[in-house]
Amino acid sequence: MNPRQLKAFIAVAQTLSFARAGRRLHLSQPALSLAIRGLEQELGGKLFSRTTRQVRLTQEGAALLPQAMQLLADWDRVRDRLQQRFSLRTGHLTIAAMPSFAANALPRVLQEFRRNHPDLGLSVRDVVHEEVLDLVSSGRVEIGFTFEPESAPDLAFESLFVDRFVAIVPPDAALASRRTAKWEALEGLGIITLERPSSMRRLIEAKVAEAGLAFKIDLECSQLTTVSQLVAAGLGASVIPSLAQDQARALGARVLPLAHPVI
Repeated sequence: MNPRQLKAFIAVAQTLSFARAGRRLHLSQPALSLAIRGLEQELGGKLFSRTTRQVRLTQEGAALLPQAMQLLADWDRVRDRLQQRFSLRTGHLTIAAMPSFAANALPRVLQEFRRNHPDLGLSVRDVVHEEVLDLVSSGRVEIGFTFEPESAPDLAFESLFVDRFVAIVPPDAALASRRTAKWEALEGLGIITLERPSSMRRLIEAKVAEAGLAFKIDLECSQLTTVSQLVAAGLGASVIPSLAQDQARALGARVLPLAHPVI
């Protein structure tokens, strides 16, 4: 039983005329008759009794009419809802993003997205890199924003931009007046970094090791915002993505390009 057959049946049942029903549906009488015949064959009996002078509903046809109208209304409702979802006029989008992206770049992205799709519900989960990948892989979110994965064969990844790490130091540190910062100078202030298993920390450790430098941690925490607050309070220096530098400045830290090593 398909919507075309139901529309044909309802039109004939309401007009009790194949000619009038055909005009209503813009169908020829042979096409209309074929649709009714197919429906009757599928159901196993006659829905109309026809003579040369009149068309009447059988008892089975009369019983089907209200249900057919309900089925067609349900079909139209489901079709409309799905069309709205496919055109992003309704539905819900769940996003996972590492905190540095969620707190800095994502709000501007979502502003534009909300202007284009005002009726779409949104959820944002700000989680570490590894959890972003896990949430997308498992289908618990539709899209994730994070570092390029080293290996994720079940995911499609598109690079949006290349970010460069910068140094942040206390505002009253002697280093704050310089144009650039080197790793050795940061070490003199004490290094503050994210806890393991942060992918950001792994990346920094690898680049520092490649440059033949030491990586001694003085203080660890779990959020970049906390890192910036600790630096601003004079408890040490750190290295963060430039994506998060405006937030670090707002919290009181001084931002410097990292000259050696460049990450």
